[in-house]
Amino acid sequence: MIKVFGIKNCDTMKKAFAWLEAHGVAYEFVDYKKAGVAETNLPAWNTGAGWQKLLNTRGLMWKKLSDAERADVDEAKALALMAQYPSLIKRPVLDTGKVLLVGFTPDSYAEQLK
Repeated sequence: MIKVFGIKNCDTMKKAFAWLEAHGVAYEFVDYKKAGVAETNLPAWNTGAGWQKLLNTRGLMWKKLSDAERADVDEAKALALMAQYPSLIKRPVLDTGKVLLVGFTPDSYAEQLK
């Protein structure tokens, strides 16, 4: 079963849910803030997608970080920040068991979930 990780009230998540439902794709939703699974899954997500793709530097949480926290981000620092602040993980993270999709675009979903 496809797992969709994210935060329920995120607008991008709502778009992804709507797309999945409109295309009859069954999925299990996991709220990674409530379930506390972000830190556990980060190593695999990093391997599958890369920390640069996972780290959401456009969101409100990134802007709330101190200058020191945002400075000199490398893989280890990015993973530690995402574990500490799951809102820094780009949403949604969709895991098919074979493919890991980070973020949502209708084209990427259509291509990977056909």
